[in-house]
Amino acid sequence: MGLHPADRVAEYTSRGWWADETIDSLFTKQVAARPDALAVVDAPNKPTLAGLPAARWTFAELDAEVDRIGAALRRHGVRPGDVVGVQLPNIAELVATFLAIVRIGAVASPLPVQFREHELTTLPRIANFSAFVTAATVGDRKAAEIISGLGHDMTVLAFGSPLPDNVIALDSEPQASVEPHPIDPNDCVTICWTSGTEATPKGVPRSHYDWIAIAEPCAGAPRLTAEDVLLNPFPVINMAAIAGTLIPWLRTGCVYALHHPFDLPTFLSQLTAEHVTYTLAPPALLTMLLHNENILSTVDISALRAIGSGSAPLPESMVRGWQERHGIAVINFFGSNEGVCLLSAPEDFPDPDIRARYFPRYGVSGMSWSAAVGERLSLRLVDASGTEITEPGVPGELRIKGPTVFAGYLPGTAEKDPFDEQGYLRTGDVFEIAGEDGQYLRYVDRSKDIIIRGGMNIAPAEVENLLAGHPDVAEVAIIGVPHEVLGEQACAVVVPAAGAEPSPQDLLDFLQSRKIASYKLPERFEFTTALPRNPVGKVLKRELRKKLAG
Repeated sequence: MGLHPADRVAEYTSRGWWADETIDSLFTKQVAARPDALAVVDAPNKPTLAGLPAARWTFAELDAEVDRIGAALRRHGVRPGDVVGVQLPNIAELVATFLAIVRIGAVASPLPVQFREHELTTLPRIANFSAFVTAATVGDRKAAEIISGLGHDMTVLAFGSPLPDNVIALDSEPQASVEPHPIDPNDCVTICWTSGTEATPKGVPRSHYDWIAIAEPCAGAPRLTAEDVLLNPFPVINMAAIAGTLIPWLRTGCVYALHHPFDLPTFLSQLTAEHVTYTLAPPALLTMLLHNENILSTVDISALRAIGSGSAPLPESMVRGWQERHGIAVINFFGSNEGVCLLSAPEDFPDPDIRARYFPRYGVSGMSWSAAVGERLSLRLVDASGTEITEPGVPGELRIKGPTVFAGYLPGTAEKDPFDEQGYLRTGDVFEIAGEDGQYLRYVDRSKDIIIRGGMNIAPAEVENLLAGHPDVAEVAIIGVPHEVLGEQACAVVVPAAGAEPSPQDLLDFLQSRKIASYKLPERFEFTTALPRNPVGKVLKRELRKKLAG
């Protein structure tokens, strides 16, 4: 059964916004057109990371591996529509596994490698995983052993060795061809997970239709072609990497260079060795590199013409610095798993200061490049009463409707309907109309309290709920504090229980005992006698941020 209602499919296909394409059809077109061209390149640290040899696969070689993995999944009971969990770093096997799951008509649910028992116990049950693909080791963790020991009723398959007896060795599965399952572009192809204000992550099902639609501008803004080399340092688990790099790679047939977890020396070495033309990077990293030209002087970035970044707004000095010193355009992206896709393309925003601060107001801006996007996306700003805002300078929640937007959360994972009475997605993000002619949107604030650490989202409520279970903690609030490379780090502001004196190490040990992902652990602890609250009792996290910044 398709995700989107029939009337939406009919409307969007008649307008040419959705086409009869699938993720597998994009891939098979590239295999047919350029079988001997280089497709996927691993980072040089892959043997240390996953105990597997670094690969450089052509499209034909990748296609054979997709068939082999797809046949193995079918052989071990995965059927069309089944959900397959995947927990792998950015390695060639991850790309092949993703495409294999798609080819046999199953649903891929990629999970961060940082997820631990806390998350891995919950999410497979919520989404009813029938199988799980991982590696024998990821860093110093015995990933396959951990997954197989959680007691889920699902088949576990893994790359590498050694493996427990109850885990299927994918490396030993024979070469075989697999007949692609007939796929409707409206079929669910992925379930990603987004951290919101609720403690439990929300499941975000997406179809081929909306993934391909949201990837179009992500490929178009940097003008990707088959001649490009795309370096992806973001984990292939959500919108940033899937829409921002994976599907643009499939659309264009360029080289897809993989990198993960982020390691600056390796990242810089790949820029030089692979002659990278386009990559993604957090704004804090780009700022740091500009302030350390001695580092950049050791790297050959002569092929690099554009960098995708985002956090809305970007530092103007950073965007201008890369353009003026190195001739490299930094593209400002603002997106979400649910389907928000705002971006400031260099063609429409040649002035780097404007590109850093603003996004086009689709449907109004009249900008040449964004016009095609604007024809497809309908945006509105509304105030707290639900009244639409049309005047500049008045903050309101951004709401969006169009072919990039998902159909709705996985049942049971969201507390509220994400759509308003007109069918617009409530983004929870606050913007205002800007510019002399009202042609821009300016980001005002993130209405949710999400902490974005190195491209990974941390839901404060989840960590707060766990810390609140410590006997020495009366109250706790988790907030983000600036960090020069990661963008933000998590700080726990703790009110100790009466007579208690917990130490940061005590609290860290407590969280680690709950098997929570390591990237969610607070890097900083502050202790106070009370949390600031408004008249209705809500914690004023903005006041905490100001206090810590001062």
